[in-house]
Amino acid sequence: MSQPTQISRSPSRKERILIIVLIVAGLILVLFFGFRAFRSYMRIQQTGLQPGVTDVEAIRGWMTVPYIATAYGVPEAYIFESIGIPQEGNQNKSLRQLNGEYGDDQGAVVTAVKAAIRQYQADHPLTPEPARD
Repeated sequence: MSQPTQISRSPSRKERILIIVLIVAGLILVLFFGFRAFRSYMRIQQTGLQPGVTDVEAIRGWMTVPYIATAYGVPEAYIFESIGIPQEGNQNKSLRQLNGEYGDDQGAVVTAVKAAIRQYQADHPLTPEPARD
């Protein structure tokens, strides 16, 4: 019984070009999205936002309501209700995008979000946790 012989065939010129093009396209995509992720990371680091931060002046137009709600300890529904924008379908939009859709003038949504957070913080003051021994 003889074994079938495998013929190794080298890729043709068109196949080699296609392989090179696909590798280059993949590298370009990795670099593009890697740069975007790095830029977003640097923005977050520069704002210095940590959960519980109360300086509303650090709020920027690129932020989303869920991000702000988590960072400032304010319910998303409260923010959306306070600024008069429906929550449904707007959770992943930045404040800049929301301002374009719902705002009358530039920065109106950011200003409204800042006011809503200040009001929530005034209505719900943080109580210091007891010291642990």
